[in-house]
Amino acid sequence: MNNKDTNGRVNPIWNKYKNTPFVAKITIGFIAGTLLGIFFNEYTTFLEPFGTLLLNLLSLIAIPVIFLTVVMAVNQMNLAQLGKMGGKLILYYAVTTAAAVLIGLTLAMWIKPGNNLTLPTDAVVEPPVTPGFSEVLLQIVPKNIFAAFTAGDLMAILFVAVIIGMAMSSMKFSKDTKLVEMGDLLDRFFSALNTMFYKILDGVLLYAPIGIFAISVTAFGQQGLETFLGLLSFVGVFYLGILILWLFVYSGFLKLFGNPVLPFYRNTKDAYTTAFFTSSSIASLPIAIESAKKAGVSENTANFALPLGAVFNSDGGALRMGISIVFAANITNLNLSVGDLITVIAIGTLLSIGTAGVPAAGLVTLSAVLTMFGLPLEIVALIAGVDALIGMAGTASNVMGDIVGAAVVDKKTPRKKFA
Repeated sequence: MNNKDTNGRVNPIWNKYKNTPFVAKITIGFIAGTLLGIFFNEYTTFLEPFGTLLLNLLSLIAIPVIFLTVVMAVNQMNLAQLGKMGGKLILYYAVTTAAAVLIGLTLAMWIKPGNNLTLPTDAVVEPPVTPGFSEVLLQIVPKNIFAAFTAGDLMAILFVAVIIGMAMSSMKFSKDTKLVEMGDLLDRFFSALNTMFYKILDGVLLYAPIGIFAISVTAFGQQGLETFLGLLSFVGVFYLGILILWLFVYSGFLKLFGNPVLPFYRNTKDAYTTAFFTSSSIASLPIAIESAKKAGVSENTANFALPLGAVFNSDGGALRMGISIVFAANITNLNLSVGDLITVIAIGTLLSIGTAGVPAAGLVTLSAVLTMFGLPLEIVALIAGVDALIGMAGTASNVMGDIVGAAVVDKKTPRKKFA
């Protein structure tokens, strides 16, 4: 597509589209597709391939983005410096993330969003075979790294990413000068790859509103208002899950470690409101650090814990993961076993590592998890239509969870500076 006019200047229409916030574009695409599908359903079938193209692009980019993001996140830590505070933070992240997935699963299985929806294609989904514990354990450690990527084995890929990140970190902080040089070289190599794939992802996200428009047209053209009501129930379940997460999990941790709940929320309101409107944990990080200090967290703890949480903690994404899997299972009439639910909790927790500050990361990770369970990727497009509403509340929860975690470890860890 030519983005310049006859005088060589950037086309103002393209410039306006490119600079419009992703949240606004994806919402407009969804609303426009919904209205067009409802009122002109019999004339919109030619748009379906444009939606399929988005699904293919998401599948193409999902695995490398997840792998490289996790490698770089683990690599950024000096494991020797984490010490007691780092261990407590990671344990806190694991507990709150697992709680978020569990809340999402429980609410979705109770309220059953998506029960009245069907896919816009004649997708056939066969229930996946649930492996035993030993099979799962052996599957995590692949015999061949390249085979894991070819098969799209998400658990094995995450394992490989974590051990590579840890090896690189140990090399960078080694006393051996040669190891340090090689560690820095690997760091630059993976950083360059990471940057390259995120540039590709930027291009995919530029196309995403068009693809979502096309799939919304197809979905609503065949199902009408029933689809819209089904998605409203999905959003309602998500916001109810956010409320429970704040009232019971975050407030529970605050009370347990002697922090007054309401004053804490008042003092940190700038952080979570900024996160809500920007939909980015990293973009709101400076405000989050200042808000944590205002709420009584020491400067050293805030400076150490908040950046760590922005990379490693994603309670909002974990909550959405739990709801999304049940939502997809309801649409496809797939019965999830107890083993499947345990796997969802484990995968949701693992995928929170390294993706918290990435815009639209939920769409990428959800694509990979749906593939793992043999569920159709059309679900991604349906959920992407309300991603704007979900992303805002999810990001606010990510930031709030990070600040609560900083307050928790600040109560239990001696205050000292970290090199």
